[in-house]
Amino acid sequence: MPVDGSGQVPVLAADRPDYRRLIERARVHSSVYTDPQIFADELARIWYRTWVFVGHASEVAQPGDYIRTTIGLQDVIMARGTDGRVHLLLNRCAHRGNLVCEAQRGNAKSFRCPYHGWTYRNTGELIGFPFNQGYGGKGTIEAELSLARVPRVAEYQGFVFGSLAPDGPDLAEHLGEAARELDRLARLSPEGRVELTAGWLRHRTRANWKLLAENETDGYHPQFVHGSIFSVTGSPIGALYSDKSAAVTRSLGRGHSENDLRPEFRKAGEPMRWFGTTADRVPAYAAAMRAAHGPAAERILIEGAPHVMIFPNLFVAEIQVFVIQPLSAGECVQHSTAVQLAGAPELNRRMVSQSVGSVGPAGMLLADDTEMYERNQRGVAMLAPEWLDLRRGLARERIDERGLRIGGATDETGMRGFWQHYLSLMEGA
Repeated sequence: MPVDGSGQVPVLAADRPDYRRLIERARVHSSVYTDPQIFADELARIWYRTWVFVGHASEVAQPGDYIRTTIGLQDVIMARGTDGRVHLLLNRCAHRGNLVCEAQRGNAKSFRCPYHGWTYRNTGELIGFPFNQGYGGKGTIEAELSLARVPRVAEYQGFVFGSLAPDGPDLAEHLGEAARELDRLARLSPEGRVELTAGWLRHRTRANWKLLAENETDGYHPQFVHGSIFSVTGSPIGALYSDKSAAVTRSLGRGHSENDLRPEFRKAGEPMRWFGTTADRVPAYAAAMRAAHGPAAERILIEGAPHVMIFPNLFVAEIQVFVIQPLSAGECVQHSTAVQLAGAPELNRRMVSQSVGSVGPAGMLLADDTEMYERNQRGVAMLAPEWLDLRRGLARERIDERGLRIGGATDETGMRGFWQHYLSLMEGA
């Protein structure tokens, strides 16, 4: 991956890339999206060290419920034990390394390895192994051969995160200002709870995971990539992403960012405009919100849901949640589901229907974006130009009343925030 035409890769100790020469304030070198060595470094320094979204508490609502999920390339079981707690276990038998769980979801008190019949509780403890006299009988190896546990597990507003590092910033510090956006999402429920129970769609994409993370809060592309859809459906969304829009792009720190569309919705002052409808078309939901929130309901109904990217893999796009799963330097999976709000069946049905139309197998929005991801990936593999430009809006950035850096609706402020945090992690000891 040549830099500045030198033909040599700048490296640090132990032949690690010199990331400060690959990531600048207003540009990123193409090799960061294509180099397998950098991908391996990302696994070690980002995916296996920081907090990663793994699932939602509503997916394992009852004791014994479990789902299979991932942290980077690690296959993880998220299970609710009889103690009521959520546990994250690596899906690997401690004996010979076979997968102990094959189903994607279910309810079980234990997991049995199909290779030699070793059995584990859904909290990880080894509870049985056939022909135990070969190990000196029961009670001899159980303590040392349990399933490996993800060292740290925490949740916020039902969103469950895991960290494979035993030490580091806690989840509250990791989320920082982004936690307020999850609070905004929960407030849209008359009961104050989000649920992710509509099922997940999986889209495999021939693109580096960071291209997806960048795109999620890129306000520059919607009118061009999605213009035909907006024109056919009569959607007002496209106009929110223009230089005339009052909306802003905000870097929330620690790699998180948002497209804050509330200034535009406040100007209109119309409840449910953010959802493309009016309050009288969802009367039961509007009534439930007004009963739950009182006078504050009007502001909540006007401002709507967040559009936030939470580093490194969680994206909330108003009525949908997306999760990025890296596979290699040039491939990833994007998981998507419809947001479901506790106590809002009328709105939930619409959310599922709209999600199927936009990101389902025949959905138009995700198909558009995926085409762009894959074209980008092919492009960054070319020899020249070597750099991707990130300067849009740099000269007009400002600091808002919360001390956060913001730009216009189409500016690359969020991307720059992503890359500065990425650089701090990749340079770390």
